[in-house]
Amino acid sequence: MPQHSPLDLAEGDPFGPHNLPYGVFTTSDEPQRRRVGVRYGAYVLDVHALAEAAGSAHAAVLSAGTLNPLLAAGRAIWSAVRAELVDALTDPARRVTVEPLLVPLADVALHLPFDVADYVDFYASEHHASNVGQIFRPNGDALTPNWKHLPIGYHGRAGTVVVSGTPVVRPAGQRKAPADAAPTFGPSQRLDIEAELGFVVGTPSTLGEPVPLDAFADHVFGVTLLNDWSARDIQAWEYVPLGPFLGKSFATSVSAWVTPLDALAHARTAPPRRDVPLLPYLDDSAAAEPGGFDIRLEVAINGHVVSRPPFSAMYWTAAQQLAHMTVNGASLRTGDLFASGTISGPRPEERGCLLELTWSGRDPVELPTGKRTFLEDGDEVTITAWAPGPDGVRVGLGEVTGKITGR
Repeated sequence: MPQHSPLDLAEGDPFGPHNLPYGVFTTSDEPQRRRVGVRYGAYVLDVHALAEAAGSAHAAVLSAGTLNPLLAAGRAIWSAVRAELVDALTDPARRVTVEPLLVPLADVALHLPFDVADYVDFYASEHHASNVGQIFRPNGDALTPNWKHLPIGYHGRAGTVVVSGTPVVRPAGQRKAPADAAPTFGPSQRLDIEAELGFVVGTPSTLGEPVPLDAFADHVFGVTLLNDWSARDIQAWEYVPLGPFLGKSFATSVSAWVTPLDALAHARTAPPRRDVPLLPYLDDSAAAEPGGFDIRLEVAINGHVVSRPPFSAMYWTAAQQLAHMTVNGASLRTGDLFASGTISGPRPEERGCLLELTWSGRDPVELPTGKRTFLEDGDEVTITAWAPGPDGVRVGLGEVTGKITGR
C-alpha cells in the first residue's frame, strides 16, 4: 500500500491551496527559532525553507520570525509569493522537495504572527449598535446621530494583543452600578466577548495623505479572527466622555493565522443597503468590487455553540473603516491592526457578544455547564469562521481561543 502523503488532502479541505493562511511557528527541537509558515491541511509548510530550496527571489522577506517583512513588501510581492506557494504545493514534480518541509500542526507551537504597530477597534455592525442602544437607552434613539455618517472607532492597546490560546486574566477596575452611591474596586463581574474580524495592514502610508477606498487592497494584507474581550462594568463607569479604556485594554486575542485577501476573492459581497447619503470619501456605490465579505463565524463557550454571527451583515466595510481612519492624514504602519467591532446579525442567535445574547444579563445563556450571563473563571471561548471559496470549497479562517483565569 502506498504511503499517504501530507500533500494529498481530503476533498473540500478548507486549508487547501486556495487558502494558505500565514502564521509563525516553532518546533520542539528548535523552540527559539521562529519561522514563517502557511497552513496546508493539518500541516504547516516552512515557507522560507521552501523559498531557499527553490532559489526564490523572495526568500529574504520570509526569513524573519515574524510576518512583518512580508507585510511591508507590498501587494506585488504578496501575489508573487502566493503564486510560488500554490505552484509548489500543486506540482507533482516538486513533491520530493516540498514533503520534507511540511510539519504536522500537532507538533508545532504557534505564535503571534506579526508585530502589532497600532490597534484600532470599530463599531461597524448596525445590528450590534442598535441592540446596545436599546439596552442602554431604552427610551431614546438606538443609534447615535453620527452612526450612519461615519465608522465609529477608538484606539486600543497594541501591546495587549495576544495570540490564540493565551490565557485571559480577569481584569480589575472601578465599577459603579446606577444605584450605587460611589464606585468600588475589584475584578470585573461582567466580563464579555466580542466576536470580530481583524484586518492586518502591510504597506504603510505617508503622514498627511489619506488612503482612499480604492487603495484598500494596496495596504491591507489579510484578515484574522479576533476577540476583543470587554469588561462591561468597568467600561460603563469609565467611558463617558472619552470612550473605552481599561474595560477594553487588558487583552485582545487574535488567531495564529492571517488569511490573505487573495484567498477571499470568492467571498466578496455587497454591504447592506445604505439609507443615509455618505460623504464622498466614504461613498462606495461606484466601487469596482463589493466591499463586504461573506464570512460566517461561530462562537462557542466551553465547546457549546452560542452564536453564529454573519460578517456579511456589517454596515460599514473594512475599506470604509480604513478610509475614515486615515482621512485626517493619520498614517499607516506595517503591522497596524484594525478590527470590525462586534459582528451581529439580525436574529437573536447571530449576536456576537454576551451583552446582546443575554440582553445585559436578563436572559441567561443555557450551557451544559450551567447558565451564563457573563463569563466565569475557567470558561473557554472559541471563535471559528469560514468563507466561500472557488468551486464550492470553503476557506477556513482557523480559530481564536481564550480561557478566563482568576486574579
